Amino acid sequence: MTNTIVKSSNASVVTSSDASIGFRQLFDDESCTYTYLLWDSETKDAILIDPVDTMVDRDLSVTKEEGVNLVFGINTHAHADHITGTGILKDRISNLKSIISLTSGAKADLHVEHGDKIVFGGRFLEVRQTPGHTVGCVSFITDDKMMAFTGDALLIQGCGRTDFQGGSSSNLYDSVHSQLFSLPEECIVYPAHDYKSRTQSSIGDEKKNNPRLGLDKTKEEFIDIMNNLNLSYPKKIDVAVPANMRCGVPDV
Repeated sequence: MTNTIVKSSNASVVTSSDASIGFRQLFDDESCTYTYLLWDSETKDAILIDPVDTMVDRDLSVTKEEGVNLVFGINTHAHADHITGTGILKDRISNLKSIISLTSGAKADLHVEHGDKIVFGGRFLEVRQTPGHTVGCVSFITDDKMMAFTGDALLIQGCGRTDFQGGSSSNLYDSVHSQLFSLPEECIVYPAHDYKSRTQSSIGDEKKNNPRLGLDKTKEEFIDIMNNLNLSYPKKIDVAVPANMRCGVPDV
């Protein structure tokens, strides 16, 4: 069973191989977005998480450099600060499939739900529904539970805003505590963004030190924090979100 989506009802039949996971973390300076390339070191089948449209040439160059076969372009949610690169990637790579959550309402070749497994080669990512930043947010956890790609749900010493796209501070608090803080403390957190040149954190560190969600913060305290952020309107939301609802295809 390789390069496929295994639905949650059948997910228990999937087991990972002993092959290591290859990994590259890439960064877009304009949107401060992290894109992640992962691959099965034996089969060379690869996935790309949260690609950016303006960085597709870079992503394809890295893919060629590593000698991998890109099979899936995956989004943690419909982003508001950049247009996803999945639409362009589908035009440039034959047979590449785009993936996003069913609850996002966005177009994609494949839609995933909580508990599904995205299989690439002999390895897989587990899908965990983590709404709150947007209604359709999901996080992706490697099969060994040592890497968590958390999108905007959990950032390094922070979290995504909750005041648009069906966001909910209450839901985000529940998502992080039930789906992410339940992971092993040594699990590495790889977020969709960082604005201070930090590349990773850990579940244990975020549980202890995250000023919004850690430090034994109650849900009421978290909601109060989020209600008083007074953030400005995202500059690209009116262009990015409609395009991302169409798998990265701009309005023409």
